Amino acid sequence: MQRILSGLRKAIENYNMIEEGDKIAIGLSGGKDSITLVMALKALQRFYPKKFDIIAVSVNPGFDFFDSAFLQETCKNIGVEYVEAQSYIKDIVFDIRKEKNPCSLCANLRRGILNSTAIEHGCNKIALGHNEDDVLETFFLNLLYAGNISTFAPVSYMDRSKITLIRPMIYLSEREIRKFIKRQNITVMPKSCPMDGVSKREYMKELIAKLVLDIPTVRANIMGAIKRANINGWIEFK
Repeated sequence: MQRILSGLRKAIENYNMIEEGDKIAIGLSGGKDSITLVMALKALQRFYPKKFDIIAVSVNPGFDFFDSAFLQETCKNIGVEYVEAQSYIKDIVFDIRKEKNPCSLCANLRRGILNSTAIEHGCNKIALGHNEDDVLETFFLNLLYAGNISTFAPVSYMDRSKITLIRPMIYLSEREIRKFIKRQNITVMPKSCPMDGVSKREYMKELIAKLVLDIPTVRANIMGAIKRANINGWIEFK
């Protein structure tokens, strides 16, 4: 947990993600990233100088593999309040519209439901479990498919909902998170999305892995470029 907390705290302090009195809704899908984030923020809460509250919010998309009981028990064991928001995402995206590329619509629907649930429970911030790999994959997706140089921001304020999005795990690699889950013998939901392993993001993941074989420093190089160029609010901290 120490390595996870170190990376988490560095990102939080670099980008001023948490302020005194914040109430943060943590997006909990049941995968390794979101469960790690819930555990890490709960651990940080115990000693962080700025006092803040947290709840875990899951958007139930309606898939058979979504295990509400598992998520509720997981949060109970960690000592975090659990809130589940029901939705018709499966019906809309897969059954009615039969989207060939469902990820964008699914993400937008989830985000809207997560935002409204956070507001209903008095939260002013939402924490998402995006890690360093997600930063790089999004950068390549936008570059190769959309023709623009961008990635998601560490902190985003949404004017319409008055909610601030924070991503405290951006300095942690997927590999580090997997190691943490394995060493702590933590159970995660085996599947949180029907597109796992077949999306464009998965292709970007494979592309980056191939680049690393030839250029071992490619991940650090790209992250450094994103910060130096201050892309979408990223700043180079010495």
